[in-house]
Amino acid sequence: MPEIYDVTVIGGGPGGYVAAIRAAQLGLKVALVEKEHLGGVCLNWGCIPTKSLLRNAEVVSLLGRGKEFGFTVTGLETDYGAAVDRSRKISQRLVKGVGSLMRKHSIEVIEGTGALKSSSAVEVTLNAGGTRALETRNTIVATGGQARSIPGITPDGERVMTYREAIVLRKLPASAVVVGAGPIGMEFAHIWSTYGTDITVVEMLPRALPLEDEDVSKEVERAFKRRQVKLLTSTRVQGVETTDAGVRVRVAGEESEQTLEAERALIAIGVRPNSDGLGLERIGVQVERGNVVIDEHMGTNVPGVYAVGDVTGKLALAHVASAQGIVAAEAIADERTTRLDYEAMPRCTYCQPQVASFGITEAEATERGHEVKVGRFPFRPNGKALGLGDYDGFVKIVADAISGEILGAHLVGPEVTELLPELVLARTWELTPDEIAGTVHAHPTLSEALMEAAHGVFGEAIHI
Repeated sequence: MPEIYDVTVIGGGPGGYVAAIRAAQLGLKVALVEKEHLGGVCLNWGCIPTKSLLRNAEVVSLLGRGKEFGFTVTGLETDYGAAVDRSRKISQRLVKGVGSLMRKHSIEVIEGTGALKSSSAVEVTLNAGGTRALETRNTIVATGGQARSIPGITPDGERVMTYREAIVLRKLPASAVVVGAGPIGMEFAHIWSTYGTDITVVEMLPRALPLEDEDVSKEVERAFKRRQVKLLTSTRVQGVETTDAGVRVRVAGEESEQTLEAERALIAIGVRPNSDGLGLERIGVQVERGNVVIDEHMGTNVPGVYAVGDVTGKLALAHVASAQGIVAAEAIADERTTRLDYEAMPRCTYCQPQVASFGITEAEATERGHEVKVGRFPFRPNGKALGLGDYDGFVKIVADAISGEILGAHLVGPEVTELLPELVLARTWELTPDEIAGTVHAHPTLSEALMEAAHGVFGEAIHI
């Protein structure tokens, strides 16, 4: 008799491998199919290596501020290639760790490309050659996404890159055009500019980080301009031409057109789902604009077939994929699970200053008809921020004036990606700003800014 799996996961990124582990914890027999590397984009080419490079950039920036901190650095030489090497080692360490977790939970990892032949059959084209047929009671599609490109512009991986090539680039160009002022574009712009690359960021929408609260965008734009990063907003890319010296990027703003010349261009306009070639349409799975349509339990319209992560088009964030993976595994095992609120999911950008948010913006709250109260507190009066020498930015809490419900929070400044979870937890458990304000926060800490912003919702902030 052929071996039958309770769950077959196609894709070993943060959605897939987490789903596999949770399913195994619940006593299910699990196979995981991965065509490249465990950990997917996040561990290999995205979240993890970029955070390593961002840390290197932070150190380089700090060394350049020696006079402020009372030390002198002479003959400083930076080696960006060594920074990239460090980032690759960190990625490899975590990928090996995921492999160990697969063995710990007796999950069979099959190296190859999976496709659905039916709701209960997966065919794997093995990396080593040949094919293997798997019988499965349930399948979780977790194939992630890939870099989105501009129509008519095909990245060549050399002069015109996506994040996949940029993350392993050991020698930085003297100049670069970054297309897209979302999290990916702004993080690379920050890293490269810190190491001396002349950066121009082009964004077709009116502001950088266009999905964030407008006040946050303005704060980030000011910080980048102080570092001589050029920002061209409300500007569309008309075409990219490679030359012997690099690239020419034709752009059109609201009033004029111009041609930007640089050594390289980075296309960073988001991701699109990896849903092609999976056999989804063949077995009747509903797909809209490439995104697999799912219900609150991550189930598709075909019984026994689930989908998680970027392939669903919900939010292209690793932690969202992992949360979806847990829900899918628990639904399959008929366990009580969580109903995900995508609007309340934390969103983080790790440039300098950092940005962290969840929920809706002040403008969106007003548009939806809420009577809004806003508490805002800057980091400049915060003792810990002053001690760190990193005090630009603020905490902003958007609340409903009648119910006290926290509608959103928008933070920009030092380590705000680490501060956000307190506010997400408050929203999840329906705490109000009054209850946050009444919670004693240790002094001196950056988290006091959260407490002060909560006080600020009622006009009662102490230190401003």
